[in-house]
Amino acid sequence: MNQQKLKVLVGRAALEQVVEGSVVGVGTGSTVDCFIDALAGMKERIAGAVSSSMRSSERLRAHGIRVFEAEAVESLPVYIDGADEIDRRGFMIKGGGAALTREKIVADLAERFVCIADASKLVDVLGRFPLPVEVLPMAAAQVARRFVRLGGQARLREGVVTDNGQCILDVHGLQITDPLGFETEVNQWPGVLTVGVFARHKAALCLLGTDEGVQTLRF
Repeated sequence: MNQQKLKVLVGRAALEQVVEGSVVGVGTGSTVDCFIDALAGMKERIAGAVSSSMRSSERLRAHGIRVFEAEAVESLPVYIDGADEIDRRGFMIKGGGAALTREKIVADLAERFVCIADASKLVDVLGRFPLPVEVLPMAAAQVARRFVRLGGQARLREGVVTDNGQCILDVHGLQITDPLGFETEVNQWPGVLTVGVFARHKAALCLLGTDEGVQTLRF
């Protein structure tokens, strides 16, 4: 089964995690696009959505789903989003779509994070996918030097400006064996807005698309 079919499969499976009558947290990316398209079929049974990006907000509105600003809600029962990598403990790397800061904000509102991904995203150790880090432009070179000392190589993502007006470094060559400690450390570096390790906001559940169907991983 090709990747697009797997994305459609897990996008539809995620509907079972939606709490009827509630506001749903919605992430960003190609897999989430499939979830949004599926969510349109039950839009009359939800109050609306809080989105982590302008891109997702536009897609939700195009389907007639009401979009709330994050500050308009106090909590969400569930946040549904993809991942660039997820390990067997539910820790993730996210930010390939440059929405990592807003994704963490919406995830922080949610009681549960449900990750939707295809089987290629499951890894034993995080770091094969280049780690996205949203930084203030004036700090980019300084932060990149810090990653060199950790054994990584950080490259500016050319031509990309986030929804927050900042830039993205992609860090290659890391092996992140302690995601929580790593996230805590990098988040303290001056100029770092968000590091794309999701450890404090890890997944409670992963719906993993495989050739045999959707596997449910609980953490």
